[in-house]
Amino acid sequence: MSDTGIDETARAAAGTTGPHGPSPVLGTPGLAAVLLGAALPLIDFFIVNVALPTIGHDLAAGEAVLELVIAGYGVAYAVLLVLGGRLGDLFGRRRLFLGGLTAFGVTSLACGLAPDAGTLVAARVAQGAAAALLLPQVLATIQAATAGPRRARALGLYGAVGGLSMVAGQILGGLLVAVDFAGIGWRAVFLVNVPVVLVGLGAAVRSVPETRSPHPEPIDTSGTLLLGAALLTLLTPLAEGRAAGWPLWTWLCLAVFPFAAVAFYRVELRADRRGRTPLVPPSLFALVSLRRGLALVLPFSIGFSGFMFAIAMALQQGARLGPVAAGLTLAPLAVAYFLVSLAGPRLVTRYGTRTVTVGTLLHGAGLALLALATFRDWPGLGPVPLLPGMLLVGAGQALQFPLFFRIVLSEVPPARGGVGSGIMITTHQSALALGVATLGSGYLGLVPTVGMRDALVAVLLMQLALVVVTALLSLRLPRRVD
Repeated sequence: MSDTGIDETARAAAGTTGPHGPSPVLGTPGLAAVLLGAALPLIDFFIVNVALPTIGHDLAAGEAVLELVIAGYGVAYAVLLVLGGRLGDLFGRRRLFLGGLTAFGVTSLACGLAPDAGTLVAARVAQGAAAALLLPQVLATIQAATAGPRRARALGLYGAVGGLSMVAGQILGGLLVAVDFAGIGWRAVFLVNVPVVLVGLGAAVRSVPETRSPHPEPIDTSGTLLLGAALLTLLTPLAEGRAAGWPLWTWLCLAVFPFAAVAFYRVELRADRRGRTPLVPPSLFALVSLRRGLALVLPFSIGFSGFMFAIAMALQQGARLGPVAAGLTLAPLAVAYFLVSLAGPRLVTRYGTRTVTVGTLLHGAGLALLALATFRDWPGLGPVPLLPGMLLVGAGQALQFPLFFRIVLSEVPPARGGVGSGIMITTHQSALALGVATLGSGYLGLVPTVGMRDALVAVLLMQLALVVVTALLSLRLPRRVD
């Protein structure tokens, strides 16, 4: 192993050369470094859920402000993701990865030291922007610096780490709030990122190779502004509308959204036809694998984030569990996800994309068991009544989520790896934000009318319906995927 951390054996196995010598290859240390960088933004989307009651108490923040702590991060993250992928293509993915990781550490520190709710919301928006610079470089680097079985393995690990991070965030948040290290309470959920970022920077500097598009295009300013307008006018009112009482601005934003979306598509289509590379090239959607993979990502991610938000609120406010107990109730889901995801690549090699269909069946069965346990045992919910459902949900998700990345990127050329990864992650992140804004807000809206038990059951059944949609879509996938 050289001092750059690039595995020379893997370089020889890849057998590829660029115009200035051998193509860069991502070795095992480099893969570990970028996967650590990938985990942080996903953990931080969910780590706040179990800390919200404590944040509200300490900062005297109302429900609308607390939703902004989540929505501000999610919207900034979603709006800037594709731009982050393009910047990596243009200026170098390693450079943007290191810069994004540094910014994520600084903004995490700002969140942890925030003196009031307004400062915390502003810092969370900045943290989301930093995550948008960081995360697209991970998939793009994997796409550009791996090949064949190594790429399949790296993408499988990326999906496994991503799914596990989303669950681990909620568990870790509960532990950090309860331990109350040095009396800092909820601030630990943000400050814990700082030493992790320092470790990640030290590893990435030595081991992550530089990659960029061989023919970088200038930034698509009009496309960037229109995409930002479309996502902002959709996600912001959906995230804040219920808590704010649906004022006029929310309806005006929703009315503007379709016009912004159509304008964005037309601008991108015109740029693509003229031979330029728009922010989101419509020509990429000619790839069947990309279209069908994104169609799977949407219902999965909407259901998952809505479920995680609702279960965190219900366990703490309805079942009266503390942050640790609420977080640990999800531990069986995380363990099942981790163990099954280890076997996932072998199952995909043997059974192909039918693995996704089997995963949806397990996922759906688990949700049905969770709904039954909630209806039967409320308010005595806890780890034991929810255990069978959590195990099945975790196993089912492990057979779906990691493969989505392989499906979406399987036909994307390495030169467009930044754009392809940006589209993939933007879809995923936007769907996560939509899940909180729709299923999460729906749960909060139902509680005063039907109570917490029935509101949680309703969310679980809505997620089950989304799993059925995913199952039907999975039947249209090609049997094999590279």
